[in-house]
Amino acid sequence: MHLQGYLDRIHFTGTPRVDLDTLKQIHHQHLLHIPYEDIDVQLERPLDFDLERIFDKFVNQHRGGWCYEMNGLMGWALEEIGFSVMRMSGGVWRESRGDQQMGNHLLLEVEVENQKWLADVGLGDGARYPIPIEVGTHNQGGLEYALAQVEDGYWRFKNHPFSNAASFDFKHEAADESLLNKQCAWLQTDPESHFRNILIAQRFTPDAIEVLLGKVHTTITPSGKTSRELEDIDELHTCLKSVFGLSVDLTSIWDRILTAHEQMTQTKE
Repeated sequence: MHLQGYLDRIHFTGTPRVDLDTLKQIHHQHLLHIPYEDIDVQLERPLDFDLERIFDKFVNQHRGGWCYEMNGLMGWALEEIGFSVMRMSGGVWRESRGDQQMGNHLLLEVEVENQKWLADVGLGDGARYPIPIEVGTHNQGGLEYALAQVEDGYWRFKNHPFSNAASFDFKHEAADESLLNKQCAWLQTDPESHFRNILIAQRFTPDAIEVLLGKVHTTITPSGKTSRELEDIDELHTCLKSVFGLSVDLTSIWDRILTAHEQMTQTKE
């Protein structure tokens, strides 16, 4: 594992320094060049927190991953540069589904220039840049985000209005690593996990957020969403390559993708 390999992968130029500008650049460049995706879960390939495995997957194989991998590797890179980084446990959809969601998300506190920042490249369609851990709203790329404190001592990140993950909660303290490990295992093995049931790929561009859910490709801009259905496996492979930079053969699970799409369509009806 070499820091320069990661910096090259995210197209970071210049000399990294322990300052806010470097933190913002790394955060944004990561989102632009490494997609959020759950392909390994779909293909039933086991995932863990091993940084050497994640580095090889992201840097050498030009793949992406989910929050445990995305924030795990960026956190390592920031520490290599010299930043003070603390891993934190989050709960996507805790607002509506309760404490059972805690640990289904890994996020980072990064302290720089006497300020603590929330850094998170693992939500898929979240904030482009770190935001200070204080109550407030933030407009990034024409989309609005917010951070608030709730009555039970948690912080709540409110995602932009077109997102698939509307919010997550977290406590501003070091992560419960055993809980993260437990949820990581559950999310990739339990039949009730949405990662088991739907193919996901998400990636930022300079002007938009590209999202693939099953066979539906959506582009998010400040004006809203535009979506289209992919017709066959060839079109899916083309979309994965051209939009998300992913070259993975998903022929073996195409029928499952179609079934999941039909179920999702029926649920919406």
